[in-house]
Amino acid sequence: MTEITPATLRNTPRPPRPSALSNALTFGWRAVLKFRHVPEQLFDLIMTPLMFTLLFTFVFGGALAGSTGDYLQFFLPGILVQTVAFNAVYSGMGLSTDLGKGLFDRFRSLPIWPLSPFAGLIVGDMMRHLIAGAIILGIGLILGYRPEAGLPGVLGAFLLLLAVGFGIGWVFIVLGLVIRTPTTVMTLGFTVLFPVVFASNIMVEPETMPDWLRAFVDVNPISLMTTAMRGLMAGTASLAEIALALLAPAVLTAALAPLTLWLYRRK
Repeated sequence: MTEITPATLRNTPRPPRPSALSNALTFGWRAVLKFRHVPEQLFDLIMTPLMFTLLFTFVFGGALAGSTGDYLQFFLPGILVQTVAFNAVYSGMGLSTDLGKGLFDRFRSLPIWPLSPFAGLIVGDMMRHLIAGAIILGIGLILGYRPEAGLPGVLGAFLLLLAVGFGIGWVFIVLGLVIRTPTTVMTLGFTVLFPVVFASNIMVEPETMPDWLRAFVDVNPISLMTTAMRGLMAGTASLAEIALALLAPAVLTAALAPLTLWLYRRK
């Protein structure tokens, strides 16, 4: 056995520091482990959009679109956007919980990329979006929903969905950093989201709305995202629609990612 001496240690090269990507993937794996150890947390994420899908399709679908089948074709892409928006709240709640336990004090002391803990939260978000979106799409297919663009359209729509979730997630990461309790993060998050989500074109066409409300709905980022989702699923999306849908996530990321880092270092 080789004897380890101080001279040996001095001559041993220092291991290279892990890259930002390696840091982010490590914290992403931490998010994966949370799902493995606490799978019941997916229940809340799935049941709410599932109930919305079934309730609006069978209770309101006939009145709003003439038949449940026609309404499902209109509604299902929008409920995917709503699901991503609602699921993003849980990243802020998880961050607030970790901060309360002192975990981020430990993370701050490590020689890692400062944004990597938040990258892990976003990886967890992406998993939630994919799982919930796949289940809702599966239920929709069983009920009769048919994406006219086929598999390419569905894949494109899910890529857009992940981009939307990535941008919206920064809002709730910031809330998780500035609000002390997870319950308050959830309450404030849904208080902000409900008017934005329901004053959109997810559930009804805006033509029937008052002019003042329709003016807001037409520029509401949730409406723009929903329009692009419908277009991708149907194979009719234009580059302009996709660009408008990505505008809000891009602006949120550019504005809130630096703010997140500043708040994190300041705490």
